[in-house]
This record gives sequence, structure tokens and C-alpha cells, in this order.
Amino acid sequence: MHETPDDLAELQGLLDRSFARAGSHLLSIFDPSRRLDAAQLSEILSGVRVLNLATVTASGEPRVGPVDGHFHRGRWYFGSSPDSVRFKHIRARPAVSAAHTVGEELAVVVHGTAAVLDMSFPAEAGLRAQLMETYGTDPAFVDYLRKREMGWDGWFAGALYARIDAQKMFTFSSGK
Repeated sequence: MHETPDDLAELQGLLDRSFARAGSHLLSIFDPSRRLDAAQLSEILSGVRVLNLATVTASGEPRVGPVDGHFHRGRWYFGSSPDSVRFKHIRARPAVSAAHTVGEELAVVVHGTAAVLDMSFPAEAGLRAQLMETYGTDPAFVDYLRKREMGWDGWFAGALYARIDAQKMFTFSSGK
């Protein structure tokens, strides 16, 4: 867990505001006894999490695909190739929605805008460290870097990352 007390307070405020504006159907399913608070959510969302990310095409159609999601300091981050269709959509239309689910036991849904990051900026040092911590222990990923004769700097230079600036976030846990 990389969240500071301020991060947790900001995330809790977002969760509270989101549920305060939710519709009756969502509230009937995501009732208060099944919601996660900011601290619980941050504890659960460690490591790589598959995030189903929806972007919008030029004609306004949704497109959803899985990405490696990383929950860092109370926000979702994800990466892809700089020339991916996903980032083409995001550059033109940054509105996104994403969901992380684990069976019927856990759901985290977020709606917001994607902000493309420059991973060389000092402000992203914490995210870089978390990514190296996460992937650096994966033998397959370490082998991937070795085969391409690329270190972490080369990998970060060739990948593009974005942060979801959430406008709404909903959580659900069945307690199983």
C-alpha cells in the first residue's frame, strides 16, 4: 500500500461523493454493508490488477479491453504501447470508464478522464518504483527485458502510461 493519509482522505471523499450521487438501482446492489472504504480498497488493490478499460472511438462508440491496472496513491494507472488504438482514442477523447472485478466477490468501477504521463518526470518516481517492484520479481518479465537487451529505462521509454482522474468511483465486496 503506497497511499498517504491525504491520499486516503481524498479517495474516501471521492467514494462518498460518488455514492451520494448514485442511482437507486446501483444503491440497491452496492448497499453500505457491501462497500469498501478507502483504506480497505487500497489494501486489496496491491500488485497488478486486470482493469477492463473503455475508451471512445471518433464515432462515439465504446471500446473495451484489458490492461494491467496499478492502483497507486488512490488512483488507477495503466500502460500500453504509444501507438496503440487505445492511446489514439485517449489523446483525442480522454473520457474513460474502467472496471476491476473478481468473480462476484469484488467490483471497483471508475469513470473519469485519462491523463497521459511522461514517466521521465520526477513526479512519477513513486509510480516507476511501484512498477519496478511489481514487475521486477516476475521472471517472465525480467527475461523479456533481457532478451531485448533493455533495462528499465528502455522499457519506460517505450511504454506509455496514463492515470485515470476519477470523477466517480464505486466499490462492492460480497465479503467472501
